Amino acid sequence: MNDTVIKVENLSKLYYLGELHHRNNSFRETVTETVKRLMPSAKRKTNAPMGSAPNSIQSSQEDDHIWALKDVSFEIKRGEILGIIGRNGAGKSTLLKILSRITKPTKGNAWINGRVASLLEVGTGFHPELTGRENIYLNSAILGMKKWEIKKKFDEIVAFAEIEKFIDTPVKRYSSGMYVRLAFAVAAHLEPEILLVDEVLAVGDIEFQKKCIGKMGAVANEGRTVLFVSHNISAIQRLCPQTILLNNGNIIINGETPKVIEVYLSSAVKKIDSFVDLTQNNMGKSGSDSFRFTKCWIINSRGKKTSTLKYGEPFSIGLEIESPRSYRNLAIQVGINSFDGVRIFTSDSEEFGFLFSVTESSKVAVTVSYEDFSLMPGQYQISKLMIRNGQHELATLLDVGSFEVLPRSFEDKSPQFVKTGQIVGKSLWEIH
Repeated sequence: MNDTVIKVENLSKLYYLGELHHRNNSFRETVTETVKRLMPSAKRKTNAPMGSAPNSIQSSQEDDHIWALKDVSFEIKRGEILGIIGRNGAGKSTLLKILSRITKPTKGNAWINGRVASLLEVGTGFHPELTGRENIYLNSAILGMKKWEIKKKFDEIVAFAEIEKFIDTPVKRYSSGMYVRLAFAVAAHLEPEILLVDEVLAVGDIEFQKKCIGKMGAVANEGRTVLFVSHNISAIQRLCPQTILLNNGNIIINGETPKVIEVYLSSAVKKIDSFVDLTQNNMGKSGSDSFRFTKCWIINSRGKKTSTLKYGEPFSIGLEIESPRSYRNLAIQVGINSFDGVRIFTSDSEEFGFLFSVTESSKVAVTVSYEDFSLMPGQYQISKLMIRNGQHELATLLDVGSFEVLPRSFEDKSPQFVKTGQIVGKSLWEIH
């Protein structure tokens, strides 16, 4: 018996720049088309290819389009959990939308053998005017479940989502976290053969994320298949034996998760030398076009720009900011991650009473210093820069640059002990 449940061959997706501005489809039309694509899987298992679009692709010489996916091929067998990682814009979500039959591929085929449940965006598949109870029944019917099957699973879904008090409230009044809890509970408990999960779990709290990861593992142990897209490298490591790394729509590597993560982390963030030029980095950029980060650098305890620090050495992060407009009362935020994607700490200038101003057509340099704790030896990322004016976010930049904390040298005669964790801070010890 062939255990392959997903087979993707030379899958490609082309988007024309600005095409969304030329489309006049209403929300109703979009929903109608999506439902039509979902209907076959509501009545029976699917075992058919998603065919290529008409051969009307213009020459790749043109500069008015982008390939979100390009000649992607892989297979997934029954009961496997496959992770998909990559930077923003790598093509991860596009791939899941094609497998979910929300969008059509431009070229290539994807065969799916089984009933698919997808969790792609907050609230996808929910009718905002219907209650949580009604949406459970609606989504179950779309998946082709009988009424008695839905009743059997109903209490389990509600308990998992932790929304008992709000089950008869229209979902348009739900918070994003409530949306995600209910959406995941529905997708995971209605016994699909294939579960597709995008990054939306990041909206939930930590405890719920842990519960979701455990549930996805249980789903796979029951012989069902999970395709999991995430930026959370730790979650990918815990859950997925095999992982695909996507970049610019292409598969860079498909293999055992530790090796794939090693390739991803070694190439994902460029190392900071004297400084990193942020004008060439548009990944994760958002907010006002009038404001941007232009440079970032690390300063060691001797005042030198560097990409390597000694263990226990105080350091600073310098930022150059450019704005063509005048602003007052700006706050800035810096996030530092370990190299496996775990947030170590976040510094927010407003918490320490630091707000600043910029004048029109100016550049300013801002420095934040860290002296009261030490990072353990290893690789680290400046994973996020964000600047805001009150609650209004002006600009955000992700995956800024990396630096390294070196272990003490053998010539260092100061006490050294085996430590675990990632931060060493000052401690006060007493005996009574």
